[in-house]
Amino acid sequence: MKPADEDRIAARLAKLMAMICVRNTGIEELHSGTVPVSHTGDYSDVFITDADGRQIPWPDASHLDDDQMRRLMRQIVDRLYTFHLKADDSGFRDHLDRWLTVAEQWDEPKLDEAFLATISRGEAKQPR
Repeated sequence: MKPADEDRIAARLAKLMAMICVRNTGIEELHSGTVPVSHTGDYSDVFITDADGRQIPWPDASHLDDDQMRRLMRQIVDRLYTFHLKADDSGFRDHLDRWLTVAEQWDEPKLDEAFLATISRGEAKQPR
């Protein structure tokens, strides 16, 4: 297979997996709701007031607690697992083909050089 064909297939697969296995998960709940207004554009002018009355700058606030992160990661892993196991099932592939038309409208993916550098240096952050 030619490198250009490999790149094209990998790009389609990456977008489809992001759509099916990540986008349509509990992350949608996190995406819903009211988006705060920021006049600076970096949200340094937005604060969260917690139940103890602490003012926490938006960029410093955790937007997921450990249980939410665990549930989200389980859901994504289960979907990736299902995706790989059912990829040859014709009914499953028909479903994927419908979503692919949406995913193909996304920007083309690119190699994440920072990710590759982190891996090569062995600096991947371990989850809690």
